[in-house]
Amino acid sequence: MELAMAMPRGFCDMSNETLCIYAAQGDHGAHRERLLREIMSVDGVSWQDAHTKLDEMEKNNKKWMFFATVPYKTGVSVAVFGAVASLPMVFDLTTALWFNEYFVTQDIADPEDLETALEVGAWTWGYMEPPLGHISFFLLCLQFARNQMLNIGAKPYTGRLQTWRAKRLARQYPMYSELIVTDFAVSGDWHD
Repeated sequence: MELAMAMPRGFCDMSNETLCIYAAQGDHGAHRERLLREIMSVDGVSWQDAHTKLDEMEKNNKKWMFFATVPYKTGVSVAVFGAVASLPMVFDLTTALWFNEYFVTQDIADPEDLETALEVGAWTWGYMEPPLGHISFFLLCLQFARNQMLNIGAKPYTGRLQTWRAKRLARQYPMYSELIVTDFAVSGDWHD
């Protein structure tokens, strides 16, 4: 029972050594607690009072993230739209006929060859395969390029954004350990 009662229930209950182990593993809660303790040490304030400064730093860390994450949000939107739109474009006869009339102008298959969704897909695949195949190949090439950047130590957009964010926060709060502040900045959420 004593052992159970002594168990840390949060990062605030952990020793500095245990906290550093969690921080080394990239846990944001540990980075946050380390920064709280750094604020306490440098500013000479209580754990509760250090939260005021920490809240200010968290707010500054999230500044500009709405704009910085626009490429991600755009990618998510385009991917979801493409995924949803591709189904009726390939398998729905009404959508396929409309799309063919305005964008493709391919000969329409015989009515007996368009009775099921799979038959419609067999007809539309003739003009849908090139763009879908090319988009897939394009994304595969981008993924390969990103992996090669990582292999040689170059930072793709996410890495550059994390570095920019960490350096910006460390410059705003030079009185605290740069390592502790940058670890906190890198591991923090990108949204409110």
